[in-house]
Amino acid sequence: MHLSHDPAAPPAAEIAFDDFLKVDIRVGTILTAEPFPEARKPAIKLLIDFGAGIGICKSSAQITENHPIESLPGRQVAAVVNFPPRQIGKYMSEVLTLGFADDAGAVMLFAPDRRVPDGSRLF
Repeated sequence: MHLSHDPAAPPAAEIAFDDFLKVDIRVGTILTAEPFPEARKPAIKLLIDFGAGIGICKSSAQITENHPIESLPGRQVAAVVNFPPRQIGKYMSEVLTLGFADDAGAVMLFAPDRRVPDGSRLF
């Protein structure tokens, strides 16, 4: 499945509400952000705290164009927490950090407007 970054692209195929409920999207706070020079595409290694129910997870995020590494710790982000871990080079990414493409196609992180408890689920 290919996801389009084109804002004019038509919507994806229709799914049932039960399919949406299978995707567990939670908010967490970035604890640390480190360069990931070994990645094929520019990326940052994130350590994200999702609260007591999920705990601390690792993620590799291609967010280098819009998000200076020093601005990330303390920031809340949304992530899919129930995909299987994915090997990115020598790094195991445990969650998929979510974002949208800006006008140039670079990723902008997706997060709540105000602070919410870590581990809160999107509904």
